[in-house]
Amino acid sequence: MPTLPADRLEKIAATLLQGAGASEEEATITARHSIGANLAGHDSHGIIQIPVYIDRVNKEHIVPGAPFDIIREKPTTTVIDGNWGFGYVVSERAMQITIDKAKKNGVAATTVFRQSHVGRVADYPLMAAQEGLIGMMTADSGRSPKSVVPFGGREPRLGTNPISIAMPSNLDGPFHIDMATSAAAAGKLKVAQTRGTSIPEGWVLDKDGNPSTDPFALKKGGSVLPLGGPEGHKGYGLSAMVEVFSGILTGLGFGVEPSGRHNDGVFMAAFQVDAFKDLEEFKQEVTEFAAYLKDTPRAAGFDEIFYPGELEYLRTQKGLVEGIAVEDGTWEKLVALAKEYGVAEQLEMS
Repeated sequence: MPTLPADRLEKIAATLLQGAGASEEEATITARHSIGANLAGHDSHGIIQIPVYIDRVNKEHIVPGAPFDIIREKPTTTVIDGNWGFGYVVSERAMQITIDKAKKNGVAATTVFRQSHVGRVADYPLMAAQEGLIGMMTADSGRSPKSVVPFGGREPRLGTNPISIAMPSNLDGPFHIDMATSAAAAGKLKVAQTRGTSIPEGWVLDKDGNPSTDPFALKKGGSVLPLGGPEGHKGYGLSAMVEVFSGILTGLGFGVEPSGRHNDGVFMAAFQVDAFKDLEEFKQEVTEFAAYLKDTPRAAGFDEIFYPGELEYLRTQKGLVEGIAVEDGTWEKLVALAKEYGVAEQLEMS
């Protein structure tokens, strides 16, 4: 697998997206979020997705330059129609509106519908945390094909339905969670497929409802399990609530529509810490809480305890120094697209 510096990979992604018809702003924002996911160790949402986005642009499932419409608004709430624009662009703008309203009114919440894939959900609550607010976001895949079974089921009814919450602190790396409510994100199956590796048991069922380690099981009519293994009813319950927040509340609804058009419905919120407690005191206590967690005596087989979000920060620092490895299959797709758009020489591809 070739290994490239993050900034070069980001440039490649942006150039290819512009070749597909994205504006410079849309391409830059989408590339930044995508390569940021690689840096954080979430390759399923990284450069591997760029050919997917370009394919969706070609199918008109993503609309470059789409309008950004606020269709309902109150001092603390906003409802946004992304008109099938790039999800990164739409949701970044939506979170900034949410942050600005929360700073003025103490709390704010926003729903967004009809936008494309938003990528790593943590990116948006982290915007709030960086400005001294608590941020949260839930997302689902709208009425595009589903992959996750309800607990005890064998036919998909839900998406991977992630949730993220981020807290301001004085830590070097942000204190946050970003988790699918399924046993694995669908993108992780794609990474395993591209790398030719098996997946852990407990992630998927085959078409007959039996446990499988085949990363292609979902494509063959199988399904993804909810988070929690034997206690999967907990992940299922969380997933159902995310579906209500991000599907029903946004106006997308639930289930699958014939078009199969991928759509990320999201609910996001921001909370002004100062409305509840002095911000600097809160940040310091979160910092001390993280240290308290890390100081826990370790169980057998564990060398270190990490606070929530720390691993992503450490991976990012390492990736900025060592670069990002790209699967051969993904690299071949990038090379083919670069040749198609006449930018292979510019990107130094062969």
